[in-house]
Amino acid sequence: MAGRRDWTRETLAAGVRDGDRRALARAITLVENGDPMAYGVVADLYPATGKAYAVGVTGPPGVGKSSLVSALVRLIRASDTQVGVVSVDPSSPFSHGALLGDRIRLTDHFLDPGVFIRSMGTRGHLGGLAEATLQALLVLDAAGKDIVFLETVGAGQSEVEVIGIADTVVLVLMPGSGDSVQALKAGIMEIPDVIAINKMDHPAAKTMLNEVRSILALDREREWRPPIVLTEATRGEGVAELWEKIEAHRSHLEESGQLDERRRRNLAGEVFAVASARAKAHLEHAVADDPELRRLLDEVQSRDLDPLTAVREILEKVFHIENDRS
Repeated sequence: MAGRRDWTRETLAAGVRDGDRRALARAITLVENGDPMAYGVVADLYPATGKAYAVGVTGPPGVGKSSLVSALVRLIRASDTQVGVVSVDPSSPFSHGALLGDRIRLTDHFLDPGVFIRSMGTRGHLGGLAEATLQALLVLDAAGKDIVFLETVGAGQSEVEVIGIADTVVLVLMPGSGDSVQALKAGIMEIPDVIAINKMDHPAAKTMLNEVRSILALDREREWRPPIVLTEATRGEGVAELWEKIEAHRSHLEESGQLDERRRRNLAGEVFAVASARAKAHLEHAVADDPELRRLLDEVQSRDLDPLTAVREILEKVFHIENDRS
């Protein structure tokens, strides 16, 4: 197999297909850095994707997501299923996949050749985290991983985009994480397919379960009712039940024909999200580098020009989009 420094597009794609760990690590580093070679490698691998099942795991910091993912990985590996884990932290400029604090529980699996774990930050990516995560998922999928966990810190906009590519989304809460319940109530988190309330020994766990259940009961139109599972990740309690619910959601999607539909929608959404992020970055650079375009912004700020006229002129200049309605 090629050494670290002499991978080519062809040998790297072949290495990933063979499940070679060094090829996997190299390909994901290229993806994370936005390296031009990554596009060619992912393009070569793309026809071999679509087999992995992606499980998004999200929730506020400190609720035990990594511990829960680690416990799920242990359970799944007992049946010799190949697993990938992408841990995403938008706020942290990870150094080459370094493990930090709350990721430490995943180290249990580092010596297991059937598990590949990677932490990712937002380094150098024009299309943002969603693009890098999608490409990392595709690489792991092509490498023969059966299940890929996408774990995100928090539940802000970038996290919602990241888990927008998951087949099943698990929201992890813990008693006392009141903000998350408020977000659920406000409809910001209309995303979970399964909900885990971790730290089940907490005296407020049952109260939280009832509160979340009453919020979910308001949504009567949804065909799938998100189940709520009480877990204690560090002891592995409730983990088998949580995996059963994830599997049940997968069966529901497959039997109703929604899995293919969801994936098509997710992929189309990703194309638009990445295109939008790149167009925005391009636009910002173009305006910063062009005195005439900066002048338009100044005129808007001094109220000499209305915003939509400025938009029309900027779009015409940067993207050659001419229309009467902006």
